[in-house]
Amino acid sequence: MSTPNKDIEKVEVRLKWDPSPHGAPPHDLDIIAATYLAEAPYGSPAYLVHFDSRSPDGTITLNRDSRTGQGFGFDEVMTLELNRLSTAYTRVVVGVAIQQRDGHKTFAGIESTAVQVREGYTNLSEDDFTAVGGATAATVAEFVRGTSGVWEFHGTVRGFDGDPDSFAATMGSRTPGM
Repeated sequence: MSTPNKDIEKVEVRLKWDPSPHGAPPHDLDIIAATYLAEAPYGSPAYLVHFDSRSPDGTITLNRDSRTGQGFGFDEVMTLELNRLSTAYTRVVVGVAIQQRDGHKTFAGIESTAVQVREGYTNLSEDDFTAVGGATAATVAEFVRGTSGVWEFHGTVRGFDGDPDSFAATMGSRTPGM
């Protein structure tokens, strides 16, 4: 049976923040996407996409990466082509992690943070991380493939406390990390 509902096909996750004050270590925020197989939608990720990587099939790519937040507009952009993602994957979780190499940093300590999830010119969600200011990482989007094959979007921001590695391992769990 066909349906007149449009599927979410291709989305962008866009992230921006202000650079650290002069003389302070740079703020480095990273977008991370985790894919989950149908048989383990809340288990360990099948694979991760982040800086210096892309999905094996090229459906999830980090188009722009910043280590400082310097620039105009959105400093990091990740594209997810959900319409091309294998049917073996039924869930994709996208998050933002703050690198912790220069001491403990939280969203509250970084000025002008913002994240957008867009499909074309339509904003599916926007957030500034205020609700998770004490967190070092947060999920920002969840895409779930329904039984009909149509992708659904869930835009709840959920905070975590930990380094980027521990966040990447647990970001798709059912239990909040913070």
